[in-house]
Amino acid sequence: MKILQTEVLVVGGGTGGTAAAIQAARRGAHTILVSEFAWLGGMLTSAGVSAPDGNELEAFQTGLWGAFLRALEQRQPGGLDNAWVSFFTYEPRIGAEIFAEWVAQLANLDWIAGQVPLEVLKEGERVTGVRFRDITVFAKVTIDGTELGDLLALGKIPHRWGWEFQSEWDEPSAPRSHTSLTERYPVQAPTWVVMLKDFGAEIAPKIPPPPQYTSQRFAGAWENYGSESFLNYGRLPQGQFMINWPIHGNDYGEGVERLIGDAQQKSEFLQAALWHAQGFAHFIQTHLGRRYGLAETVFPKVSESMGGGAFALHPYYRESRRLIGRVTVCEQDILPQGTIAPLPIAITAEGCETVETWCEAIAIGNYANDHHYPSGDIPLKPKSMRWGGRWTGTPFTIPYGSLVSATVDGFLVCEKNISVSHIANGATRLQPLVLGIGQAAGMAAALCIEHNCQPRELPVRSLQNALLDDASAPAAIVPLLNLPPTHPDWQFWQHYYLNNPESYPTNGYCPLSSRPLWRQRQPGFRFSGTFHRQADQLYSLTMETQTTETLDQPWSLVTLRAEINDTLYQYPSTVELLTVSGTMNSAGRWLLVESLE
Repeated sequence: MKILQTEVLVVGGGTGGTAAAIQAARRGAHTILVSEFAWLGGMLTSAGVSAPDGNELEAFQTGLWGAFLRALEQRQPGGLDNAWVSFFTYEPRIGAEIFAEWVAQLANLDWIAGQVPLEVLKEGERVTGVRFRDITVFAKVTIDGTELGDLLALGKIPHRWGWEFQSEWDEPSAPRSHTSLTERYPVQAPTWVVMLKDFGAEIAPKIPPPPQYTSQRFAGAWENYGSESFLNYGRLPQGQFMINWPIHGNDYGEGVERLIGDAQQKSEFLQAALWHAQGFAHFIQTHLGRRYGLAETVFPKVSESMGGGAFALHPYYRESRRLIGRVTVCEQDILPQGTIAPLPIAITAEGCETVETWCEAIAIGNYANDHHYPSGDIPLKPKSMRWGGRWTGTPFTIPYGSLVSATVDGFLVCEKNISVSHIANGATRLQPLVLGIGQAAGMAAALCIEHNCQPRELPVRSLQNALLDDASAPAAIVPLLNLPPTHPDWQFWQHYYLNNPESYPTNGYCPLSSRPLWRQRQPGFRFSGTFHRQADQLYSLTMETQTTETLDQPWSLVTLRAEINDTLYQYPSTVELLTVSGTMNSAGRWLLVESLE
């Protein structure tokens, strides 16, 4: 057994763990990252969900999330706007290569793959290290970046699993008591992603059915969408399709509690989930023909995974064990008041008098509250808005206290295992936000080393300043729709609302003295035609010069830039000739507008 010493230990190479390790090392802390798989990135890569959701607006493309997008834009042939579920789809291999290169650039970051945690070492109520099969690592700060919050269970660190009722936090969408759905699915269903490929004129190899296959499980999967739209949901470059389909598709939640059982129970669940995904792939090929087959070269085939080839290395986990932290994110914290959720404000008081107030925010999210249960659903309080010609989630923030244990020192979390309610987890679990949470956790750990303090003692303002001022990937903390990171006043307004959270605008717009300087991309295509407004935030362009691709119906106009959103909103119902520059997405049948002429 090899014994290692480090300042920061990150366990788990998923989305949050990878971000935490990179950020801690970039800040200067000696860091060890231990991962189960040889691909880093989790949801974004090894789990196959290479169509990230949330934080798509350009004002929110900051920090490691923004840096990851820019790296993808440079490397992915054919661009990123290929599907209709996301503006960003790419080959998972490219994402994994980006993370591996970032790690390799850091001499003070050691990455050890092929290990899972077996024991959490503690002195009293302080985590001191983790034992793996071949190594034991002692650290001043340990970060749990595992997909299922494994360190929480191993270290007997107080945590939650499953539903909370309305009596817990008075969440409007929480059930009042158990129902058949809550008992059947204690957490959201994972998905084992499978990649298909368009073989064109060739005949794809036959996808065999798994044991105990029944087509009834998948009947009507794309009935309300059509087969083309179904495939285009997760269309990737190079004629490939990410199959992560929630409607009678490859979500699998039967006996999901086995994931936190013993090793055999977990293995049985994983095998069943993998067979379920194989069954759906077989169903697709049976009904759509052998033009479509498995994309066998997407993932590496490795001994530590049941998957590989066309199947992701592990499932896409939507929910895990969740820390009981110093602060818990509840549904009320993510719901909008106006356009945006209020900033999380902490208050200290003596007697009846307020002594100090401060903003606790350390990361931005904006995804809708989205839950996955294969045989049913629950009504959720809406948290979406029409903006930029389309639906998007309303923005919210994550407080630092949700990363910090209420009782245990030397420890942080950085994945779906933050202190969050089951209901709110539907919005906090998405890839871009988890990257931001990981970046904040890694920065916090490094600052604890610098200040020789525990995570609970770290002043949140020092963490916020470090994230905003980071030399490599400065991260926005306050959601401001009209303030891209390229604007000269970006730092000023971020700091202003952290200092004056009571002045935070409920519409998400800050006053600007000059027009935003949006990031320059490669020149897009020009499209001209008649502009129509069908309703507020519902715009279209009927092409002046039509081609085979643009015939039939008008194309929707969408944008990720506030300045264009505001201009389109002010146009009359019809503009006879409008010219826009941007890109055309045939899968979503939209024009992504980057400039107006």
